[in-house]
Amino acid sequence: MDKKVRVIGAGLAGSEAAWQLAKCGYHVDLYEMRPQKTTPAHTTDKCAELVCSNSLRSDDWQTNAVGLLHEELRRCASLIISCADETRVPAGGALAVDREAFSSLVTQKLSSHPLITFHHEEVTDLDFSDDIPTILATGPLTSEKMADCLQKITGDEHLHFFDAIAPIVYTNSVDMSQAWYQSRYDKGDKYDYLNLPMNKDQYENFVADLLTGEKVEFHEWEKDTPYFEGCLPIEVMAERGPLTLRFGPMKPVGLTNPHDPEHKPFAIVQLRKENKEGTLMNLVGFQTKLKHGAQKEIFSKIPGLENAVFARLGGIHRNTFVCGPKVLDERLHLKNKPNVILAGQVSGCEGYVESTSMGFIAAQLLANPNLPLPPAETALGSMLRHVTEGNAETFQPMNINFGIFPELPKTSGRKIKGADRKKLYTARALSALDEWMKNFIC
Repeated sequence: MDKKVRVIGAGLAGSEAAWQLAKCGYHVDLYEMRPQKTTPAHTTDKCAELVCSNSLRSDDWQTNAVGLLHEELRRCASLIISCADETRVPAGGALAVDREAFSSLVTQKLSSHPLITFHHEEVTDLDFSDDIPTILATGPLTSEKMADCLQKITGDEHLHFFDAIAPIVYTNSVDMSQAWYQSRYDKGDKYDYLNLPMNKDQYENFVADLLTGEKVEFHEWEKDTPYFEGCLPIEVMAERGPLTLRFGPMKPVGLTNPHDPEHKPFAIVQLRKENKEGTLMNLVGFQTKLKHGAQKEIFSKIPGLENAVFARLGGIHRNTFVCGPKVLDERLHLKNKPNVILAGQVSGCEGYVESTSMGFIAAQLLANPNLPLPPAETALGSMLRHVTEGNAETFQPMNINFGIFPELPKTSGRKIKGADRKKLYTARALSALDEWMKNFIC
């Protein structure tokens, strides 16, 4: 009999899952509601559209957990990582992409695969009359009807949090008499980042403006929704203390202002390339819930952005996810509806690459029911176990980090710290991954 699967959602996780299953010989029906129905954050009908940032974060696989996850997915022939590599733009040690080229390439590869059939329509429930397995990868912007359906199936109230988007400016509108190109600590190409310095008075006035700027008003039912800690709006960070930003996205370390090398800036705003041509730059760490008028007024006071032209202003949207440890089994199946598998951010992970990894794992475990879970020592296995075995009472989406990996064996003698310790984690992970991959059937 032909192997069939239904994948709902063509974001990062759904696209990855569909590709991996098609490679394994499955006939994939891939459902995506855009463009018939859109979301507050998406602007295209393409697969794997990146709505928050164009960066997949650090690509350093030896000392960084997300870089390790990149490397594991590369070794596993991930669609998303291969397309990111093909469309990458300079970003120091990070893997950043040209958004348009990236999503277009993912869409082209999926649409040209003979075993993948697209359905541009909204799926509103999971009550199918057939026994075809379904991977639900509707992402953090799951439609209201599907969220209601999930709530009925799980019996639990879903957790919600807000996620914010950073603004983008046209590079040629930045005042280069005040700005300069340099990557922090000179990592990567010097043209990866554009830097805008602030003195103490400018920084303090900027923070004051953020605190008083007009914000987006929430509906009554949204007011108690918590933010995800890894993607806080810049004004929320400012509320936590007057120097929070200076020790966060606006830290002045690792950079020297060539216009005034004798004086160290008090704070620095960094802009990162948004596309290969470098014609667009996004404000790093400047995700925001400020109203558009307030954004233009406040951000135009940043030295070098006085006459900036914004290609896109920041915004805010609500993310939806289930409490994985309560409602998912170890292979990502819904406990109350085992024929449905959750993948991506709706399953309770956070981040582009983490979502991709959940799509990859869901597909591999479905294609080979006898495949062991990815080892806990790997980034893939650690992420899976956070989603399915974390503390249900305090569960929150999390980016990959070495804190969720199993501890390294204790050794006698000098305690290994810093980069050397991280290298032990990554070496152990890749060794375990190679052994796990011997069980792949496709």
